[in-house]
Amino acid sequence: MLLLLLFAWLAGVVTVLSPCILPLLPIILSSADGQGKQKPLGVVFGFVTSFTFFTLFLSSIVKLSGIPAESLRSLSIFILVIFGVSLLIPQVQAQLELLMSRVANLVPHSSKEREKGFVGGLLIGLSLGLLWTPCVGPILASVISFAIAGTVTAQAFLITLAYSIGTAIPMLLIMLAGSTALQKVPWLVRNTSRIQKAFGMLMILTAVGIYFNFDRSFQTYILNTFPQYGTGLTQFEENQKVKNALQQLAPSSNSNQNTSGGPMLLPTQTKGVPAPELIPGGQWFNSQPLTLAELRGKVVLVDFWTYSCINCQRTLPYLKQWWSKYQDKGLVIIGVHAPEFEFEKDPKNVQQAIQDFGLEYPIMQDNDFATWRAYNNQFWPAKYLIDKNGNIRYTHFGEGKYDETEKAIQNLLEEAGQSVSDMTVSNPEYSIHSRTPELYLGYARLQYLSSPESVQPDQVSAYTTPQKLPSNTFAYEGNWQVTAEYAAPQAGAKLHLAFDAQEVFLVARPKNGNGQMKILVDGQAQNVGEDAPEGVVNVSTDRLYKLVKLPSAGQHELTIEFPDNNVEIFAFTFG
Repeated sequence: MLLLLLFAWLAGVVTVLSPCILPLLPIILSSADGQGKQKPLGVVFGFVTSFTFFTLFLSSIVKLSGIPAESLRSLSIFILVIFGVSLLIPQVQAQLELLMSRVANLVPHSSKEREKGFVGGLLIGLSLGLLWTPCVGPILASVISFAIAGTVTAQAFLITLAYSIGTAIPMLLIMLAGSTALQKVPWLVRNTSRIQKAFGMLMILTAVGIYFNFDRSFQTYILNTFPQYGTGLTQFEENQKVKNALQQLAPSSNSNQNTSGGPMLLPTQTKGVPAPELIPGGQWFNSQPLTLAELRGKVVLVDFWTYSCINCQRTLPYLKQWWSKYQDKGLVIIGVHAPEFEFEKDPKNVQQAIQDFGLEYPIMQDNDFATWRAYNNQFWPAKYLIDKNGNIRYTHFGEGKYDETEKAIQNLLEEAGQSVSDMTVSNPEYSIHSRTPELYLGYARLQYLSSPESVQPDQVSAYTTPQKLPSNTFAYEGNWQVTAEYAAPQAGAKLHLAFDAQEVFLVARPKNGNGQMKILVDGQAQNVGEDAPEGVVNVSTDRLYKLVKLPSAGQHELTIEFPDNNVEIFAFTFG
């Protein structure tokens, strides 16, 4: 635990150099007002409090209150604009200082002048913490994945706190250096008023830029212009000691269970740990309900998946092959379907997906993520290989390593007394060419939206597309209803997406009967995917649709036209 705290703190210290943070640096510089250290201290205290709290609990707040994350973000931007205006207009500054003085009066035995500076900085820091979205490494990424699943532990809190304190140190040094310079450098002292006004304008412009997503466009420009910038900032987190420590991060995790994204030791090198039992509560498909206890003596492969996940879909052919190849030798594959979206909880939809993919092995629903939590799982897809004695002997998360996984299956079958040495291991790897991240379209996880308008949660509103669409972003055009989980286009609406990939997939479902989408790539309909013959997609079921498959990967612009209002779209993925 101490090792993770140390590396989390170091990761926070270097995050100020991250390309994701550059757009927020003007706000930090603008908080150096030359009036002492109280305001900078207030900024860092507010930042540490806000970043720690919202990192761990934002997903839960959105789910419980219905307040969209975008609204909280807009409130933070508004606060920053007010402070920027106060530096420009003396009357606004006087009213703001009066408010800060009243708050300072609530603190007993304090200096009102010092405390009002601290309170002002505190409000800026609280706002900054909600807007701070660093390019995180594996340590904080693990904490965030637990928070999204609703699992916040004392260890997760301490690690996030260590990270935010590490980030606050260079932030504080920057502000103190600026404040000291404004007090001691003669030219700066003579021009303090002008400098404060310049800082005010800088803060306003930065806040407005964040509101209109110019910060994301700037970040994209930096990464496209300097593709190697920031790539080494998180590499020190990727050593084996940190990976081993991350295994202990999840609550009640088994010490031999790997959660770092790679495979465990092969069966000949470890005896593993007892596998958690499958927790009943959902429907079973292709089988009566099973328990691991009754499967003792067999080799069991537990596969966590969800049917609209393209990464999961790419692993299904290998699972089908292993089921066909080894079921008579004592291999049992159990798919644990843990849904990412609400519509994936419907047993009819799951049954249809199982038929569409031709899956014949047993599959159970895990709508409440009970089995997922029992395994301390974090990934789709995730494979846990269990030996004849009920011990987890091998894990793998994500795609790939198919030959290695099959060899692990063979080793455990040999241990169980089966002869499989004559069976050839040959699993071709699927190549992924995408440089565009997964894009969610509902406001709860909305990122990379380039439409200049602010999202109006759950309301039908008009949106526009910028003249130039930045790489790896999308924009709505026309009338859209954006909900927490999906976006619903109205008749005549369009969506524009600038992507860098070979294949494009979209999770969608029909709303009222069948819906339709017209697909254009760089203005043409001929380069289309499996579900878009002649550029037209008929949306008839809730699933992942294969929109685009190009001869090779590259930068392109996808346009989707919606002739009706019978489609709801959830997320893009790429290959």
